[in-house]
Amino acid sequence: MKISTPSLPLDVLQQFRVIYGTMRQYFRLIEQCCGLPGSQMWILQEVERTPAIGVTELAQRLGIHQSTCSQLVERLVGLGYLERQKAATDRRRVGLVLASSGQALIARLPGPAEGVLPAALASLPEVALKTLNINLAELIKHLQDSDDQFARVPLADMVRDAE
Repeated sequence: MKISTPSLPLDVLQQFRVIYGTMRQYFRLIEQCCGLPGSQMWILQEVERTPAIGVTELAQRLGIHQSTCSQLVERLVGLGYLERQKAATDRRRVGLVLASSGQALIARLPGPAEGVLPAALASLPEVALKTLNINLAELIKHLQDSDDQFARVPLADMVRDAE
C-alpha cells in the first residue's frame, strides 16, 4: 500500500503553521520572562540601543504606525519602564530613556524582543529574501479580503491577540 504525500499547497500551509507556532511560542516565553508583551519589550530594547530616541524614529524602526507606537510608549512610561528626557541642545525635543526598572526587564529577555522571525529573515541570503518577498507578494494578491494595515501591527501583538 502506497502512502500518499500531502499536496504542495498543504506542505506550504504546514510551513506557515510552523512559522506562526514558533512565533507564538517565542512571544509567550518573552511574556513569561518579562511580564510584558513582545511589542513593548521591543520598544524597551530599541530605547536601550538608542537612548534619547524619539517616538517617530522608534515607530520607523519597529515598522509600526506612529500612533500605535505613541500608545505603547505611554503605557511604558505609565508603568515606570521608560522616561521622557528633554534634549540638551533643543529643549523642545523629547527623547526616551530606560528607567532602571526597564533596564531590569531588558536583562530578563530570553533573546531578541522583536522575535525570532526578523532574525531568521535577516540571516537569509539576499537572493532568497528577494525571492521570498516576490512570492509572498503574489500570495497576498490571492488572499481574499487582505488588509495592508496589518503590515504595521507588531507580530507580537497579532500573535497575542489571537489567543
